[in-house]
Amino acid sequence: MGKVTGFLEFDRQELKYQPAGDRVRHYGEFTLPLSDVDVERQGARCMDCGIPYCHRGCPVNNQIPDWNDLVYNGDYEQASRNLHSTNNFPDFTGKICPAPCEAACTLNLFDSPVTIKTIESTIVERAWENGWLAPEIAKVRTGKKVAVVGAGPAGLAAAQQLARVGHEVHVYEKNLKAGGLLRYGIPDFKLDKGVVERRVQQLVAEGVVFHFGVMIGRDVAVETLQADHDAVLLSGGSEKPRDLPVPGRELSGVHFAMEFLPQQNRRVSDEPLGDVAPILATGKHVVVIGGGDTGSDCIGTSVRQGALSVTQLEIMPRPPEKEDKLTTWPNWPLKLRTSSSHEEGAERRFATTAVRFDGADGRVKEVRVTEVDGRFQPVPGTEQVLRADLVLLAMGFVSPVHEGMIAALGVETDGRGNVKANEDDYRTSIPKVWAAGDMRRGQSLVVWAIREGRQAARAIDLALMGKTLLPR
Repeated sequence: MGKVTGFLEFDRQELKYQPAGDRVRHYGEFTLPLSDVDVERQGARCMDCGIPYCHRGCPVNNQIPDWNDLVYNGDYEQASRNLHSTNNFPDFTGKICPAPCEAACTLNLFDSPVTIKTIESTIVERAWENGWLAPEIAKVRTGKKVAVVGAGPAGLAAAQQLARVGHEVHVYEKNLKAGGLLRYGIPDFKLDKGVVERRVQQLVAEGVVFHFGVMIGRDVAVETLQADHDAVLLSGGSEKPRDLPVPGRELSGVHFAMEFLPQQNRRVSDEPLGDVAPILATGKHVVVIGGGDTGSDCIGTSVRQGALSVTQLEIMPRPPEKEDKLTTWPNWPLKLRTSSSHEEGAERRFATTAVRFDGADGRVKEVRVTEVDGRFQPVPGTEQVLRADLVLLAMGFVSPVHEGMIAALGVETDGRGNVKANEDDYRTSIPKVWAAGDMRRGQSLVVWAIREGRQAARAIDLALMGKTLLPR
């Protein structure tokens, strides 16, 4: 612990943003970094408590007090080594993770938690600037060949771990670029795609072979995939969106969020949209149904595209402004969360659901909504009509898509439709086939995907070699 009284001397300092009026004019990141002095003071706030609950809150078990102390003392290089020992991609989590570690911070019991996420992001950016993240190329090759299906964070983490211990790793990705939702779901203003690409290039330098635009079960038969590899890891994500089957759902202008968001990401990166009709919020009244991060991303993107108005519907009741820390700590608290996109201009309606879409000439024009009670039943007399030229369904995902690879493999699924595999060895019901990430656990956080990719890589290495040096 670098400064025993640091948490008493220094207040939590949040990252600042560009003014909303400026940042909505572009799709670039808009956070303003802290100075070195400010970051080191934030590291000094870490209490080095006897039982660091931040470890419990972090799915990849980052050694947070250790690198907080190293940052306080200005040793960013050692802090980077420590950080990367548990997390392959802290530049992803340092930008988009909701930071359950901060909710679990002991200091959060009676004060504001340590700015763990900001410190993490600062460490990794400093590491890139100073060339401390050179490719780690295996000195010995095992002769084993592994297929990773899906280039999201779980697949990328697994691929990197397996390549670094000498396996020949081939990643099969249906899209034209790697990253999964990092690339095609999360807007550029939250995660610049250059951050993803530099990691992809690091993997390429380490020997990982990427096959883009390849869908297993369509372009490559599952039997061929199994025959050509000693192990197969399914890490394709949870991509089947939750629908809203109400009257008028078939109207043009009602879209899933993941039809809308990837288009804008492809525009920003000059990637062709393909054979699909453009979905734009420009000059439209937009209704976003779903109150989570994806809904927030739809708001920020719609505002940047020039929407006339944006209204967000959330079926859950409005949460309290602040959590009761004595009853929720160290668990993730229920409280009102206002994102930067909300601040850019959106009306938020809680305990409200859409019951009907009305339109003219086959296009949506209005959304009929009603308030709901504690059992999510409509409250009589609360019906309203909202103007809507574009409706975006952002209510989460229910399971991986079964059509194609999963159906062809015949792999067993659980009660929720996810590929069935336990957290001990990540094996599926099919020999030589493992599963990790959202495809196994369901819709979750990027940090959980990285954890599962790392653990699945260890399980595969152990199965192929009879022993492993990879961490769990």
